[in-house]
Amino acid sequence: MPLTNREIEIWNEISEWEEKLNLYESTDFSSLYDKWVEQGFSLLPQDKQTQFFSKLDTWLFHLHAMIQSSQIQMDARDRILGSARVFSEDISSIPDLQKLTIDQLNYIADQQIAKYRLYSFAQGGASGSGGILLLGGDFPAMLAINLRIVQLVAMTYGYEVNTPFEMMTALKVFRIGTLPKRLQGAAWAELLQETPEKDGEYFYQGSEDLTDPAWMKLPLNQLLKGTAITLFRKKLFQGIPLISMSIGAGSNYQLTRRVSEFAQKYYQYRYLQRKRVE
Repeated sequence: MPLTNREIEIWNEISEWEEKLNLYESTDFSSLYDKWVEQGFSLLPQDKQTQFFSKLDTWLFHLHAMIQSSQIQMDARDRILGSARVFSEDISSIPDLQKLTIDQLNYIADQQIAKYRLYSFAQGGASGSGGILLLGGDFPAMLAINLRIVQLVAMTYGYEVNTPFEMMTALKVFRIGTLPKRLQGAAWAELLQETPEKDGEYFYQGSEDLTDPAWMKLPLNQLLKGTAITLFRKKLFQGIPLISMSIGAGSNYQLTRRVSEFAQKYYQYRYLQRKRVE
């Protein structure tokens, strides 16, 4: 089925975004930091690295499954379907959403993204204003928020995330969205190679590895953020730790912004690719 003019326009926007990913050049400091992280892990025996990352992958998989089956996510699913019925009364399931136009789906997705960026901002502000308990819970909360937004964006574009293929694909999208920017171009190309032209895959055939030394920059950044928050938490303005709150809110918002943008581009691509091959 040929794409409409509007769909071609969005397809070209995705291509331009992809080109920017491939042309991105990290700063000298960022490259040095990334290499330091990778070299630090290289000091560990290979079997210890394998065991560590295997357990971390398993934990992320279970967190994803727990969020996906939660009542909150079920309610969000119903709200997405309710929003879609504003445009078409024939929508009764998530795959039916692909009957809508790309702009209609973008509108619904933008609503979800804006909401969760706000949640992320508020979560970061709370971690910067509270005690050790709030700060300690910030990282798992951020993982949950960003996994949720990937799942919601996937559902918005008509993809249920309860099959092995879609579940692992959503986890891969989350992973790449949290990688250092210099690595996202190659990871995006690899993800597209694993994505079939036609929908309907049930089992995932690609690599199931999610975490590696490059991904560990995320928790290390979280540690640096926590250190900065701790240092500035006592700098009060009219009794409010504005600096530490700004650090937490800004950092969390930027992470969710990157992950949600990546998720939306990927599922827009799949929606349009499906139409191209029909």
